[in-house]
Amino acid sequence: MEYRIEHDSMGEMKVPADRYWGAQTQRSYENFRISTEKIPIEVIRAFGVLKKAAAIANFNLGKISEEKRDIICKVADEIVSGLHDDKQFPLAVWQTGSGTQSNMNVNEVIANRGNEIAGKKLLHPNDDVNKSQSSNDTFPTAMHIAAVAEIEDKLFPSMRTIIETFKRLERENEGIVKSGRTHLQDAVPIGFSQEISGWRNMIEVSFGQLLEAVEGLKSLALGGTAVGTGLNAPKGFAEEVAKQVSVITGKKFVTAENKYHALTSKDQLVFAHGALKALACNLMKIANDVRWLASGPRDGLGEIFIPENEPGSSIMPGKVNPTQCESMTMVCVQVIANDVAVGFGASQGNFELNVFMPVIIYNFLQSVRLLADGIASFNNNCVTGIKANKEKMRHNLYNSLMLVTALNPYIGYENAAKTAKLAYKENISLKDACVKLGFLTAEKFDEVFHPEEMIYQK
Repeated sequence: MEYRIEHDSMGEMKVPADRYWGAQTQRSYENFRISTEKIPIEVIRAFGVLKKAAAIANFNLGKISEEKRDIICKVADEIVSGLHDDKQFPLAVWQTGSGTQSNMNVNEVIANRGNEIAGKKLLHPNDDVNKSQSSNDTFPTAMHIAAVAEIEDKLFPSMRTIIETFKRLERENEGIVKSGRTHLQDAVPIGFSQEISGWRNMIEVSFGQLLEAVEGLKSLALGGTAVGTGLNAPKGFAEEVAKQVSVITGKKFVTAENKYHALTSKDQLVFAHGALKALACNLMKIANDVRWLASGPRDGLGEIFIPENEPGSSIMPGKVNPTQCESMTMVCVQVIANDVAVGFGASQGNFELNVFMPVIIYNFLQSVRLLADGIASFNNNCVTGIKANKEKMRHNLYNSLMLVTALNPYIGYENAAKTAKLAYKENISLKDACVKLGFLTAEKFDEVFHPEEMIYQK
């Protein structure tokens, strides 16, 4: 491999000749050879957005030339487009907790690639690309930009799609009555469309919670520089750079009202990840409901059919498993676990800076990515193909002892309980038990006992 010599304030470093990064990136690359987790590419692309916004703001405020602005913007656009994803951003999550080295990684790539485009030594990574900025305000800004983009552009579409699927299933299953269940025991009847509506509304409520949480993430730390005072940033820079980020992304970002809070606290990410965790909890419940209802095909509940996507066993011929439900629930487990890392990392804001930012955003973005992809897979390969097993639903409904609840107004709770217990003990119908105990005549029982009507409030 060929190398070139780069230098920083600590001296010279050998850098691979085909890489645009410089000495500071190389030092981090060599000093933190820890595991395989890299700074998420979504964060790098968010850095591209903010470096472009900063260059425009610096030019508008008279701090850099038009030529420098244009070159920085050109390379930033290359980064945002993914042109340099594969080679230029090698740093580990497990680096400095401020993300300083990843900020410098982006600065060095923009400077060296920009100089290549310009054909001369035009840009310095600190003096030009990082002008009016500090790693301490750029990394949290990149975190927020990336979080907002991933939630709004990837997770929300998946959530909207599965909501529409549930709405369709509600319409298709209107009028089908089945046994409800509480505590994994038989309960009073419920419409299958009503049960599905509960699943739908879980996603809708989570969507609303995330909408609220995302608003806090649209507050940017940029302009606070090192400790929140804005040292070395020109007056109006914070507001101008937030404006430019909004123009570039098409999303309404604002400068943080209090930069001391923005640098040291990660509570907005904790709040937003709490909404992600709530979504994961709802999805866990939905996926478990689906696999319970589909259990069987002969010795389980068997009340719904789900798509058969692949063989389920290497030894049992013909076995098919609810694999999409299993995948969805594993995603949920990971997201719930990630919430611990996000919360604990956010608690480590000492004095003027949080120094757990890389691990916070790594886990946060993994959760968003997993949920977006997981919901899409669960919807496309399972939920869209749910079909009611009407015969099994009717059999289970009329075999349920909890239909006796319909008799409460006519024979009272205690007599209804005696009826259910006798029916269970002697394996007879509720009607036979009720008549045998002398609580109702057969004719009166038929008059008042209508399970399908029990799902409607009178």
